[in-house]
Amino acid sequence: MSEFLVVAGMSGAGRSTSAATLEDIGWFVIDNLPSALVPKVAELVGAPGSETERVALVIGRGGGEQHEDVLGVLESLTKARHRVTVLFLDAPDDVLIRRFEDTRRRHPMAARGVEESITDERRMLEELRARADNVIDTGELNSNQLRARIRELFSGVEGTLSMQTSVVSFGYKHGIPLDVDIVLDCRFLPNPYWNEELRHLSGLEAPVRDFVLDKPDTQAFLEKVVDLLAMLVPAFSREGKSYLTVALGCTGGRHRSVVLAEELRARLAAGGVSSSVFHRDIDR
Repeated sequence: MSEFLVVAGMSGAGRSTSAATLEDIGWFVIDNLPSALVPKVAELVGAPGSETERVALVIGRGGGEQHEDVLGVLESLTKARHRVTVLFLDAPDDVLIRRFEDTRRRHPMAARGVEESITDERRMLEELRARADNVIDTGELNSNQLRARIRELFSGVEGTLSMQTSVVSFGYKHGIPLDVDIVLDCRFLPNPYWNEELRHLSGLEAPVRDFVLDKPDTQAFLEKVVDLLAMLVPAFSREGKSYLTVALGCTGGRHRSVVLAEELRARLAAGGVSSSVFHRDIDR
């Protein structure tokens, strides 16, 4: 059974970066393929002797005319018993506007101004976004962070039908990530930032890790989160959810949330749940 990843989203949200990253990690990437040709590609990929197992289809780079057919193509691929995942890349309107202004690129739907074109494109893509298995908000991500996120999600997905679980650390002062399912606030724990010996370190380093994990409230919190996820992960998986992302937030995203994200991943692994971890704000 072949795996198809459909990469769609708002213009300016990072499809080019995502496509290049997917190619780097072994996906066969087809950029801007007309929707009508997708069934033929699926037929060739599924033919006896084909060595292509993972195909990424980047949709909509030439504008919006293709999207009206994409949902039908997704349905046909699923009926043909291919594994189909939809990745939708998004960003706030003000970020998209700034990106187009900074690069002086023309919006592919620019029958009117950039702002109006973004509004038109967002309205057109509402149904496809709702169908997406994974939505990545790139508004707070630079290119390197987006590449890391793509590698986390899609480096090792071949041959698995189980739900993929991700743990994200972030700082509230940089904004709550929009592309997550569960947000947990850990600002109730003592902050290593106020310890001068720990301030310049991150949650990946032993002194900060020991400081955070040594607190009784930390252990109680982690136990309850693990218990919650032990119930939620199989329940979501039974309902057909492909991805579950849990976000842990502290003030700056460098200390407490990083420690907890790493520890949560380790405890989930001990319980048989494999997960990836992404520290959004650790270098800010």
